[in-house]
Formats: sequence, structure tokens, C-alpha cells
Amino acid sequence: MRTPISSLLALALVLLAAGQTSAQEPVTPAANAEALFHSPDPKLEINKQAAYHIVKDLLEAGHWELADRYLTERYIQHNPLAKSGRAGVVDFFTKTLKVTAKPIPARMATPIVSVVAEGDLVIVAYPRVMNAADTTKRYTTTWFDMWRFVDGKADEHWDSATRP
Repeated sequence: MRTPISSLLALALVLLAAGQTSAQEPVTPAANAEALFHSPDPKLEINKQAAYHIVKDLLEAGHWELADRYLTERYIQHNPLAKSGRAGVVDFFTKTLKVTAKPIPARMATPIVSVVAEGDLVIVAYPRVMNAADTTKRYTTTWFDMWRFVDGKADEHWDSATRP
């Protein structure tokens, strides 16, 4: 007699073998991303605002000369593409990726799904559009950045980056 789990596994294997996948709900950004970067807790507000400026001023606008405002000097990096240290991440964006600064916008343009803050951590989730195996089709998934903050500056970073 088949167990419910083995029946589900068998069905999944049949669907995969047939080249079918289940439907997916698209990942959609929040209507007001700016509001997600606030908290009534003073410590979380400071950390969320630092994360906001990392996203808007550094990542979006490319003003890496401002990195010392938002990143500690030792900035521990878990992204496999960039070195640790504030200088290492600045070099990654300015020298490796050759990001050039543009005017810092009054409001963030980066789509944001959610911002979660707990203790000294802030996680920002973004919608990400990807090409399907059939490159004529696209799908959405979620990208994230997570920072651990010390005295209002990001001291450690994680994301979902992989090596090419």
C-alpha cells in the first residue's frame, strides 16, 4: 500500500518527466516600499534606515563614496563574489562592476517585497525576474539581502548570490 508521501512523490516525478511544472504566483513588490523601512522601535528604526540608504544611495544610485556612513570598516561579506571589508565591497562595485554614480533619488525606485528587522538583523526581499529554461519565458523569484548591524552600520552581509 502506498503512503500519501510516496503517492505525492510519484505524482511529482510523473509531472517532471512530462515536462510540466505547477503554476506560480508572481512575486510582486509592496505598494509603498518606503514605509517598510520604518519601525516604532528606535533601534530597529536606525537599522532599517541604514538598510534603506544602503539600498537607495549605494546599490541603486552607486554613491559608494558614502559607504563609510552605512558600512563598518570590517564589513564581513558572505557574497561569494565580493571581498570582506568596506574597501573590498566598494572595490567590487566600483572597480569590478564599474558602477557609476547617478543622482540619489528622492524616493527609492528599487521594488521591495518586504523588510524584516529582528534584533540586529535587517532582511530586505526583492522580486527578481529570471529567464526560464525556455528563454522565451520569464518567471519571478525572490532575492534577498540580510545585514547584521553594529551601532547603526552594516557589519555583516548575506545574499543569495552564487558564483557563475
